[in-house]
Amino acid sequence: MKQQQVLTATYRLQLRGPAAGSPADRFTFADAEAVIPYLAKLGISHIYLSPICTAPPSSSHGYDVVDPTTINPELGGMEGFTALVATARQHNLGVIIDIVPNHVGVAEPWRNQWWWDVLTFGTDSEYEQYFDIDWREDNGAGGKLGLPVLGADGIDAVTFDTVADQPVLRYHEHVFPIRPGTKAESPQATLHQQSYQLLNWDSGTIGYRRFFSVNDLAGIRQELPQVFEHTHRLLRELVARDLIDGVRVDHPDGLADPFEYLRRLREVIGDERLLVIEKILSVDEPLDPRLNVDGTTGYDALREFDGIFISREAESPLSMQALALSGSPWDGAAVQALEQALKREVAAEELAAEVTRLARACRRDNFSTAGRSVSDEQLKDTIVELVAAMPVYRADYISLSRVRSSVIAEMTRAFPSRRDALDLIAAALIAGGEASVRFAQVCGAVMAKGVEDTTFYRACRLVALQEVGGAPGRFGVGPAEFHLLQKERLRLWPQAMTTLSTHDTKRSEDVRARIVAFTDDPEAFINMVETVMAVSPPPDKATGYFLLQNLLGLWPADRTAVQDIAERMNAYAVKAIREAGVHSTWTAVDSDFEQAHLDWLGQLLHGPVTEVIADYVDGLVPAAQMISVGRKLLQLCAPGLPDIYQGTEFFDHSLVDPDNRRPVNYDERAAALSVVEQDCRIDAAGLIAPEDAPAIRVGMQLVEGDDKGCCETVVARFQATPEHGRWPLLTQAPDAVKQLVTFAALKVRRALPAVFMQGAYQPLFAIGPADAQVVGFARCAVDTGVPQVIACSVRRPQALARLGGWGNTTVSLPAGRWCDQLTGTVYEGTIDCAILFQLLPVALMVRLDTADE
Repeated sequence: MKQQQVLTATYRLQLRGPAAGSPADRFTFADAEAVIPYLAKLGISHIYLSPICTAPPSSSHGYDVVDPTTINPELGGMEGFTALVATARQHNLGVIIDIVPNHVGVAEPWRNQWWWDVLTFGTDSEYEQYFDIDWREDNGAGGKLGLPVLGADGIDAVTFDTVADQPVLRYHEHVFPIRPGTKAESPQATLHQQSYQLLNWDSGTIGYRRFFSVNDLAGIRQELPQVFEHTHRLLRELVARDLIDGVRVDHPDGLADPFEYLRRLREVIGDERLLVIEKILSVDEPLDPRLNVDGTTGYDALREFDGIFISREAESPLSMQALALSGSPWDGAAVQALEQALKREVAAEELAAEVTRLARACRRDNFSTAGRSVSDEQLKDTIVELVAAMPVYRADYISLSRVRSSVIAEMTRAFPSRRDALDLIAAALIAGGEASVRFAQVCGAVMAKGVEDTTFYRACRLVALQEVGGAPGRFGVGPAEFHLLQKERLRLWPQAMTTLSTHDTKRSEDVRARIVAFTDDPEAFINMVETVMAVSPPPDKATGYFLLQNLLGLWPADRTAVQDIAERMNAYAVKAIREAGVHSTWTAVDSDFEQAHLDWLGQLLHGPVTEVIADYVDGLVPAAQMISVGRKLLQLCAPGLPDIYQGTEFFDHSLVDPDNRRPVNYDERAAALSVVEQDCRIDAAGLIAPEDAPAIRVGMQLVEGDDKGCCETVVARFQATPEHGRWPLLTQAPDAVKQLVTFAALKVRRALPAVFMQGAYQPLFAIGPADAQVVGFARCAVDTGVPQVIACSVRRPQALARLGGWGNTTVSLPAGRWCDQLTGTVYEGTIDCAILFQLLPVALMVRLDTADE
């Protein structure tokens, strides 16, 4: 297979069919095809699509696939997809697709042929083995497939109905098939004849493995060759027709054997295509280097790029603030304790059915005499404690081979009364059968539900830390850790994705930048919070503090647009309160508590403290914008394959889905890029303008050997005003600057791909009183190791202001002449930071000549 384009950067597109929302929400293959010219000009190498297989027409995300063998007709089907690929190839772009091997959607069973057949014929179905179903007599449903859907009215509310001329059973919105020849006089008698049993929704019994605890997503058994072949039939066709250049794998940790699955998947797509996995790593957890993949989708990198801009000096005051308002400092110990408590709760309640099934598997797989006297309740309680103590999603990766034994050893020491139960579990794990697999799958589900979906909605010291792959108990990332991690990624996973925003992030990169900026001046933040809560106290302080941080991240820079965010913030608040599960949940809604906080948010948006918040945001925005732009440059130039989430080349302030999946205005972005593409100039006000002032050349003429136009020195100089932490060009044209930085970095990556994917990484340090306010690095030529590209950024503008400016802080450049691709300025030797960062808080320099070594 000949790859159409060298991998340099991807751009994520969220596809949506016309039935997924309003017409404005639609984004089909045809819509994606229309933006290809813009994306090609922006400088990416590959478009990266959300799932393309057939999902329900109403699906807004595509991860609830109902037919993995066909391309979604709502998006344009195979014809639309091939047209999109053809247009992408015409513009020298590759195509990466997102696949969902762990589960299929079953919310509307008749849309899923496999699931409908299993419901109809039970163990006689040809698709029965496709699903991880518990048919044993002791499964809590009398050996039938247990479906927990009944409410207070029970089976008496089940009625006859017809779907597609076929008789069915209906329970409110739920529809179920009737096996031919089993229809009786009443719906209830007919139901008794089926292979499934309807159970109370809160019975704690369910007859099939799910995606975490989502009943509408049924797990499938990729470990079986026939299932793998059937579910990957379409992928094989796309590979055979050379229509794709890579694959992103959704949630491989849910599979029975991720190692074996990924080995087979690599055989399907070949060594030349990209293969990345959605793998959530703990801070000190390595990705197993024996996996036959190119790396993760970049959640781990997100923590690094956020963390390097966090001021660790703010940890103590913000911990004290959190303690005063929530009763916990949310430091490492507090977060770890809460995570374990919530994981324990999830395992014992929400995932009780999975724990029960695991306990039964442990009994069956225990071929020794260990723990024979342990009761079922003791065994389940010990499993709950054990999975709650596991520090990773799943510990059966080879590189984590001692995690399970270490946790069991510590638990045996701390709780001698559990020794027999732990011996039983250990014996079952050693057997390497069903129990071992289920233990790994349950651990992942418990981690996801207990940490990302609950802990991250309760902790409130600095909510920007609470992202998938994040570590809220660790306050920031220091330069040493940052550079070592970049070096590691280059050495082990040079094609691993790096990201700042995804369809799953709880806050967009620019919302998080606002929150990170709190740490640059914690006193101002704390004073603002105290004023707001004194004048407009929230019904619950901890909930209010959590919501306030998110509100500040979403607050528009334009004060007249404050009411425009009310609906979005209210929707987020309801979701956050229920996910936290302290005062209200999805299944036990406290409408009074929720409404009280919505009313409180209304007071903040239009009340006595609105101006207080707006004034604070006015002062916060310049620092946040600087962080956003600086972090973007570092991500685009650091080791790994940078991914840009749709629209984030402009500033985008979004919260968790569905807010972060709103339509993107590509016409606006394309028009702005056309200005950047011209011989852009800087006017006397510090704005990008097409005429009247010296050029900012962004194009890579230097590759063609003409460095004059590229490196014309900017005459108009603007001294940064560090006492206010402001850069005129950025504060007056933020979207243009962020797009300029994105465009310039992508152009450099495409011009010098080997430097970024294979070249060495060298940290760059400043010297002087403000040396801690610079973070940067060089990327080097593959053959000589000579630095070729330098990316550097200001870290904390308000701290810089408190120092009184740069003083005599300098950066010593490697030998040679260097052209800043953002300003056209040429540098050589040792440069004052006041000069290097006088127009922008970032610099992207390319070496122009080869100096004597």
